[in-house]
Amino acid sequence: MPILRDINLHIEVDDLLRAQGADPNITRARRPAIVRAAEAALESGRDLLEPLVLYEIYPLEALRHEQVILKGGKALHGPLIATHLGRARQVIALVCTVGPALEARAADLMRTDPLRALALDALGSAAAEVLAVSACNRLESEATAKGWQASMPLNPGMIGWPVAQGQPELFALLDASQIGVQLTEGSVMKPLKSVSLVMGLGPDLSAPGKPCDYCTMSATCRYQYHYA
Repeated sequence: MPILRDINLHIEVDDLLRAQGADPNITRARRPAIVRAAEAALESGRDLLEPLVLYEIYPLEALRHEQVILKGGKALHGPLIATHLGRARQVIALVCTVGPALEARAADLMRTDPLRALALDALGSAAAEVLAVSACNRLESEATAKGWQASMPLNPGMIGWPVAQGQPELFALLDASQIGVQLTEGSVMKPLKSVSLVMGLGPDLSAPGKPCDYCTMSATCRYQYHYA
């Protein structure tokens, strides 16, 4: 299974503020200490990031009753999967992680310097998101080069593909231990700063909407479409 090890992560202080649920403009005006903590975390935490992306490409063999059947007999289920992957020629499964080191450092600091710890935790969240977006963009560019399209990325937990169903299905397609990622019985990834997703490739994959349209937090999230 291919592993991407060379993705450069472009992360800004505002990304850390958003990862903490803060509006960057308001926070800069009213909470300068949080901004300083984010700046320090970005500077000191970069060396703790270990970005890795594991992926595998599966030919799609059939669509049956909201099931996408992949070569080898494995399948993905659900209305979201059928809508966005049903016409694909191939399905890519990916697990992206920035490793355990940053997460461990943030946990160590929580009792003595919670502001810094939260900023480091936010760096991990932002970095994992940027890593996943960058990996998808690279694979989409490769598809475009041969005249194909890519579907929107689909994550377990989106509307129409529950975490309890999607995570085990996705991890059955990958040996994520190759990059140090494990799935617990409760379908939680370890390290926590990891992202799992699937994406379809094919000559005609136009579908309405964006990932935020299928997020369970779409009604309240202030950052809709920021990463779309």
